[in-house]
Order: sequence, then structure tokens, then C-alpha cells
Amino acid sequence: MCETINELRKAALGCLLLRDPLTKVEQTQLLYQRWVDGEVTLSDEVLEVPALPGQPDKPELVAPRDLPRRRNSAETGVATLIHAINHIEFNAINLAWDAVARFEGLPRQYYDDWARVAYEESQHFTLLREHLLSLGYDYGSFSAHNGMWEMAQKTHHDPLIRMALVPRVLEARGLDVTPKMMEKLRGTGDLRAVEILELILREEIGHVTIGTHWFNYLCEQRGVDSLSTFKDLLNNYFDGELRGPFHTQARKQAGFTDAEMALLEGRG
Repeated sequence: MCETINELRKAALGCLLLRDPLTKVEQTQLLYQRWVDGEVTLSDEVLEVPALPGQPDKPELVAPRDLPRRRNSAETGVATLIHAINHIEFNAINLAWDAVARFEGLPRQYYDDWARVAYEESQHFTLLREHLLSLGYDYGSFSAHNGMWEMAQKTHHDPLIRMALVPRVLEARGLDVTPKMMEKLRGTGDLRAVEILELILREEIGHVTIGTHWFNYLCEQRGVDSLSTFKDLLNNYFDGELRGPFHTQARKQAGFTDAEMALLEGRG
């Protein structure tokens, strides 16, 4: 278990490899508290981080195109939507710990930031799962896709590319779509779900901000222009464009510049 490991990145790897979601959440929260309390050291040792994290037997992972469309029904109500968000948060715990374990030699603040992200994502997972249980389901009750982790695999070789494309593209997409999800849930009368998503949106702005900070830091460290680098990465990994609409206010709070927003919207 992670609590027997007294170095942050090795313990992060231990959390990453745990398969059971509840154990992963528990160990994530314990590790973060030990880190905050100064009980855990930090090293620059190169670690062997596998391509895949520990994953439970359920949910069944399928290609995004093979997921059934999420429609409210008399049987499941909004549970499939809550489950999909719950799965994103499970992936986000893994992504944060992977960012800690995989990339060595960065400033201590980098590891502090991503350990906190892992902790906050574990809280999001718990809130969503508890709500899912109140609806008569659990994490794993429905199938899910692995799109976020596929991008993690494509960016495993470079923290600059990871920061650009996981927090600033995939996770930032959550900033764009969450208000509409909250509106949908409000329309169903599920106000508890709306409360949870309001909290998640606030904290996810902070997580994307962290990605923006370390992307800009690494661009500056390497002497490359952040805007042209971001544009090149979008061209290489996303064919140059992402579909809007974009939550401009939230993205600007998370550090996106006017030039970057124009680029995303196809005007730059």
C-alpha cells in the first residue's frame, strides 16, 4: 500500500497502480495528507511507469463511438450522465498521479500542485459516487470510454506536451460542457447533482490553471513561444481545431490568453 512508501513519486506510482477505486481514493487522500504533513520525501529517480494505470473490472471500457447515447429514461434517469462524470474523475486521479510519477526533475511546486489535484479529484469521485448510490447505481454500473487515458499514452514522453494537451485540452473541455450539464440536471430537479458540479467546476478551473502554469514554465525553460507551440501541438494531435462552444470566461480564469482563445475559435 502507498502508506508504506515514504517517497512521493514512488507512492504516487503505487496509487496509480491500485485497481480498486475505493482503495485508490483512500490511499490518494492518505498520501496527500502525509505529503502536506512533511512525512514524505521527493526524489528525481527515473521510475518505470507502465502505459496503463490500475483499473477495476467494471466499468467495461469501450470505444467512445460504442457508448450508448445518454438519454434520460424512466429506468436510469440521469444516472448514466452522473456515471460518465464519475468515470472522468476516476481517470483524473490517475492522470494526476501519473504526472507526478512519470516526470522527474521538475520544481517541487509541480509535484505539490499535482498531488493536490489528485486529492481534489478523489473528493470529486467520492461525491459523485455517493450521489450515484443514492440513485440506485454504483461506479461500474454502466460502460465507459478510455479517451482521456489514450491521450495520456500519447504524451508520456514529454511533460510540456502532457501539460498542453491533457489539462489544457481534455480537462479544459470540462469547463466548456459543465454549465450545460448543470442546466440539464437543474431541469430534471436533481439539485444535488448541480451542487456537486458547481464545486467541481470551480476546482477544475484551478486544475487547468495549474496545467497552464507548467506549460508556460516549460515553454519558457526551453526558449519556445507558448502560442506557436500550442498551435503546433493542436495541429499535430487534434488536426488543428477543437469544436466549441468554449466557456471563454472559465478558460480565461484558467490562464488562456485572448490569442489562445482566438486560436481555439478559429480566428487566430
